Amino acid sequence: MTAYRIGKASGEGYIKVVEGIERKTLVFGKSTLMTEFRLKKGSILPSHKHSHEQTGYLVSGRIVLIVDGQKHTMSPGDSWAIPGDVEHAGEVVDDSVAIEIFSPIRKDYLP
Repeated sequence: MTAYRIGKASGEGYIKVVEGIERKTLVFGKSTLMTEFRLKKGSILPSHKHSHEQTGYLVSGRIVLIVDGQKHTMSPGDSWAIPGDVEHAGEVVDDSVAIEIFSPIRKDYLP
């Protein structure tokens, strides 16, 4: 039998990343981890990088994603893929929700 996980919707389990930005790990497998980010208008995600590949999808709102020094205005339905070890940051234009998947799994994001 193959092991699997199911994530159920809940308003609990969010962790503050920085002021106005919180995250919740939704589900994870052997090599990927899915996270929901809630972002408040005016918040800033400081520039950073990590070894994980990161793909994302903007569910609602509007953000400016800064990847490798280039700014990209993202609207609902837009998506991105950021390779590991590439500098990136974000500016939250409107209250937003984003879903991101990390590979390999981020052990620091495990519940």
